[in-house]
Amino acid sequence: MPPVLLAVAHGSRDPAAATSIRALLRTVRALRPELTVRCCFLDLARPTLAEALARLADARPVLVPLLLGTGYHLRVDLPAALADAGLPRTHLAPALGPHPLLAEALADRLTEAGAAPEAPVVLAGAGSSDPTALADTARTAELLAARLGRPVTPAHLSAAAPTPHQAVAALHAAGHLRVAVAGYLLSPGHFARRTATTAATWTGAPLAPHPAVARLLLHRYDQARTATELRTAA
Repeated sequence: MPPVLLAVAHGSRDPAAATSIRALLRTVRALRPELTVRCCFLDLARPTLAEALARLADARPVLVPLLLGTGYHLRVDLPAALADAGLPRTHLAPALGPHPLLAEALADRLTEAGAAPEAPVVLAGAGSSDPTALADTARTAELLAARLGRPVTPAHLSAAAPTPHQAVAALHAAGHLRVAVAGYLLSPGHFARRTATTAATWTGAPLAPHPAVARLLLHRYDQARTATELRTAA
């Protein structure tokens, strides 16, 4: 049997966040019905990562972080949890982003919001003090710009500038009367609500449970599973 896929979401006090993650995982199961798929949360929701790893102690799961960039959780928290569980680093998949499949999902969310095809776009990421995470958001902005064929400005909802509000205001000041914001967030919650308060004409919804995100989740699982199998064979 293939290893269990343990999806590790950030967690939120907003119950709609967990609902969106579970909807995403239903799509994953439909795409790969032979897989056992489980879910846990880093904070504010249950089961916790420690609880999930304890339940799956004999299954040696592959952890797929439902994180859009490489930050502290991916570099520190998740490897430490694997070490505590006696699992090698190869059981941890990369972050979801950046990846062209996320640009596909972001573009679809803008279309669903009714955004005009000529409008400049602000990509509203969660933000981080980690330069690697900020670079990941900037790379996603490049991928989205290439897909849309128009400029995309990366922005950050915390810890870095510009904020989405500042980026939208700058585009208005430059003469762009109508601006779209692409919410670079997986789920509803505090950041999604803040994203919706800019002066943009259109705002894209969070990405989960878009089918492209489900395909990407499975791609990251396959990457980690292959690394684990190669290590075992060696």
